[in-house]
Amino acid sequence: MDVRSIDHVNLCVPEDGVEAALGFYRDRLGFGVEGVEAYREGDQPFFDVRLAPAHVIHLWPTDEFEPPSGNGFNHVALVVEASIGTVKERLAAAGVPVESELESPLGATGRAPSVYVEDPFGYRIELKEPVG
Repeated sequence: MDVRSIDHVNLCVPEDGVEAALGFYRDRLGFGVEGVEAYREGDQPFFDVRLAPAHVIHLWPTDEFEPPSGNGFNHVALVVEASIGTVKERLAAAGVPVESELESPLGATGRAPSVYVEDPFGYRIELKEPVG
């Protein structure tokens, strides 16, 4: 089986966390958000954070939400089209603190500088500079 790309990732959020999710992913990180009205109207059980044309994170509000436990099993890594310096400047301007920074963590595309931020629900978002 040959995989072309990851289509989506599912993350649970608290049932009352929709506004916090919109504030973080849309307003602070600048991602597009889709399907919120369909979620609010009960037409679908989740809404999307649009990362790129063919990649989304489904956010599933649920009263059974449990914060991630950490230990590295709590994050999504995203390759961004900017240097880490530029990413840090944009995060600072948006009021998003950098939780940590690594010089060259290994990922699917190789090693490159990364910064980590935390969303309102305890998930870490790794923002990684393109390799080479």
